[in-house]
Amino acid sequence: MSRDYSYLIDTLSGWNFTLTDRQIEQLDLFYELLVEKNKVMNLTAITEFNEVIVKHFADSLSICTVLPDSVKTVCDLGTGAGFPGIPMAIAYPNLQFTLIDSLNKRIKFLQEVVDSLGLTNVILVHARAEEAGRNKLYREKFDLVVSRAVANIATLSEYCLPLVNVGGYFISFKSGDVKEEIEASGSAVKKLGGNLTKPVYFSLPNTDISRSFLIIKKEKNTPKAYPRKAGTPSKEPLK
Repeated sequence: MSRDYSYLIDTLSGWNFTLTDRQIEQLDLFYELLVEKNKVMNLTAITEFNEVIVKHFADSLSICTVLPDSVKTVCDLGTGAGFPGIPMAIAYPNLQFTLIDSLNKRIKFLQEVVDSLGLTNVILVHARAEEAGRNKLYREKFDLVVSRAVANIATLSEYCLPLVNVGGYFISFKSGDVKEEIEASGSAVKKLGGNLTKPVYFSLPNTDISRSFLIIKKEKNTPKAYPRKAGTPSKEPLK
């Protein structure tokens, strides 16, 4: 393999996590497919190899530092180009993943990725977040829901918490300090059946990129009124 994965390997080692040679090969093939498809379809603004390693691969796999041991089923809501879902599915072949996105073109691309990489632990779903949250196939079915989507935590919680089973978790990937956002979203999270714990702050090694995880435990069922109709959670976040 001509590309250098030492940054990713060293970073994961610092987090007490390792990948096999086969898993590195799968990530490398994913990178090739991503860059090739990105020539004809807008998947990501980040295509330079070293940037993908840091901002997509290492960032996605930083979840290893907070992943609860009890997790068996994972949903990546609003997966986009497959982050964090595809790197996680490669790294955790023993877990079952459902990747949901509202754009069918992205889902078709991810099906190509899943087939090319030989991933047998991934299901792809074309649906809006609001539709998925009301669908009995997915509502309160997952031990963990993750999202790297850019939205406030009240909006993301309304999208994601309906999918989490009671006792499970919603983990949101965030940038930098999120104290104000937490203060503004606490009551909304409670309405949806969640309990927001203290954020976990970290930096990606040898960069100035500060990251954080917001970890919400699902303590009771989400009321049937949520998620509200399409577009409402983003236009009118819960208070």
